Amino acid sequence: MTDASDATTATAATDEALLLFQQHRPVLFGIAYRMLGSAADAEDILQDAWLSWSRVDTAGVAEPRAYLARTVTNLSLNRLKSATVQRESYVGPWLPEPLVTGPDASGGVERAEAVSMAMLVVLESLSPLERAVFVLKEVFGFPYAEIAGMLDRTEVSVRQVGTRARSHVQARRPRYEAPAEVRRRATDEFLSACMGGDLNRMMELLAPDVTVWSDGGGKIRAALRPIVGADKAARWILGVLTVRPRPDLAVHPVDVNGQPGLLLTSAGVADSVFVLELDETGITGIQVVRNPDKMRNVSVPKPPEGPAAGSGTS
Repeated sequence: MTDASDATTATAATDEALLLFQQHRPVLFGIAYRMLGSAADAEDILQDAWLSWSRVDTAGVAEPRAYLARTVTNLSLNRLKSATVQRESYVGPWLPEPLVTGPDASGGVERAEAVSMAMLVVLESLSPLERAVFVLKEVFGFPYAEIAGMLDRTEVSVRQVGTRARSHVQARRPRYEAPAEVRRRATDEFLSACMGGDLNRMMELLAPDVTVWSDGGGKIRAALRPIVGADKAARWILGVLTVRPRPDLAVHPVDVNGQPGLLLTSAGVADSVFVLELDETGITGIQVVRNPDKMRNVSVPKPPEGPAAGSGTS
């Protein structure tokens, strides 16, 4: 009877631990994804965090959210040490791994609270410590005293790091945030121009000083440096679409990290993700993720009905 009772107690404790972990999972994923810029790495971190949490006597943890956030933050900081070395030798511009859903779907984007690709790039420019403090304080609202405990630092030093990080982010935030409907309309118009091979219309939609960043990771065709200027940008994008006859090419309107974007597929497989940045002058920036490693977790939506689906570019 004792063995059976112990087993029942252990099972109940595991169930309670799992329930608490799942309850806080969106926050934990959001922390890890912002820290690492990779959904795959964030999922790995959560697996490690669960293994650690499953061995804890949860009855003795007063604040499970803070305890788990500390675990995920420190696991992410450790992962960043090797990631920093890898990115120093990265071929071409580095962009985050996108979270892609169908238009108006929540799904995976909810897990990261719709953090934009542009914001992830800004966070990447912070030091790992600055990133951790900014994410914990500014995004998830942990008080500085609690963050100091998570990072084994004094509250004064954490406040200083937080002030520095917030100033850095504010200086690099886009000065204009286009409404979602404006982004969708501009994205759809740009899609139509691209698929029609209409260079003049593409250039009309692009700001004169537009910049294109393309991330191929040295594994697929991509520009090794940012492309600046409407003419160069439009011609490069058309080159990507027409590099060889591709009757199986299709472009899908999707949401990328909660913002309108485009998914390019070839033979039904994710090929590239495009995200547009806008201001009053037009499309000011285009981020193109092409690295096949960052396409692995991108699911291809069913082809939309009507003219929004592009195919047959040659």
